[in-house]
Amino acid sequence: MSPSNQRVSHRALQSLLLKRFGMAAVTYFMSLSLCWIAIFGGLFRGPLSTALASTGLVILSQLVFLALFTSGRNLRFSDPSLTEAQVLVAICWHTWLLSLVDTARGTLLVMYVLIMLFGVFQLRPRLFARCAAFAFFAFAGLNLLEAYQMRLAEPSLALLQVCALLVVMVWLSLFASYVQALRQRMRQRRFALQAHQDTLRGMMRQLEDLVATDELTGLFNRRHFLRLASRELENLSPSHQHGIALIDLDHFKRINDGHGHAVGDRVLQTFATVARGCLREGDVLARYGGEEFVLLLPNCDADRITACCERLRKAFANAELACVDVQSLSLSVGMTLVGLGDDLDDALQRADQALYRAKRNGRNRCDAAWERLGA
Repeated sequence: MSPSNQRVSHRALQSLLLKRFGMAAVTYFMSLSLCWIAIFGGLFRGPLSTALASTGLVILSQLVFLALFTSGRNLRFSDPSLTEAQVLVAICWHTWLLSLVDTARGTLLVMYVLIMLFGVFQLRPRLFARCAAFAFFAFAGLNLLEAYQMRLAEPSLALLQVCALLVVMVWLSLFASYVQALRQRMRQRRFALQAHQDTLRGMMRQLEDLVATDELTGLFNRRHFLRLASRELENLSPSHQHGIALIDLDHFKRINDGHGHAVGDRVLQTFATVARGCLREGDVLARYGGEEFVLLLPNCDADRITACCERLRKAFANAELACVDVQSLSLSVGMTLVGLGDDLDDALQRADQALYRAKRNGRNRCDAAWERLGA
């Protein structure tokens, strides 16, 4: 992946992670709201200073995570989302909150579920189970500590809460494992679908090439040339001209009759090879039909199209067919220029008339139709 693509990928990832962090921050805000409702309701057994200090430390811990995300330092970790760390910190803070309430403990126990749900789609099953075990043992340890200190008011209720949390954590672990397996299957299907799409796109490109290409010479075919030429004329600026030339291989029927169609095909292929070597990138050459070819030279004048066609004519006359005794290869060319507002069919008709004059005047020559354009 190129550095620019990596930067775009990192920005997209950081944007997504910041949105997830925003969800976590909202969850913290709601939890702190419940905490202060418990304080104002007389359900908090600690002093007000402890509540204020705990609130400040909770906010500070989230500012640390925010700094990691905004600075990009989270990308240095194996899990840039820091999901496990956020879940473990949230479990610690929630267990600390539960240690400061008595009768409201069972009500606030549900917050463990919200914390664990934050990691369902991100944590691997083993890591999720580890976080679930941490939450269970943290709450169970809190109750054991209070029982040891003789501060556990209702041991049977505490035991019920611990068992209920165990059931919930086991169920969430199984659910997370199922979700991750489902995501893995969906990812595999997405990759398979992407592979199929790539294959289909490749086949479509091959079909487009087949539709646009002459099978024998490898040049564009007539239909594709007309489409390209029409597009070029539509985009032509007033200060530019295009050149169009019709090219006909001289005495091609005589070659076919005297040497066979296989040799005739080789002559066509030889012309295509020679022509590619004489043209610049952007020039469009196509097989127009039989032994006739058509050439489009974008942004050219009369001198340039004449020089190009003469170069092509001489190169083809000097071409040799290996193991075949075909003498006097030659071609005739009819040239014209097209400007803004010119019609493609009219231009091809002018080139065809110039080609007819070249053949009538002895072949192996290039004739032009400049007078039709006032050039």
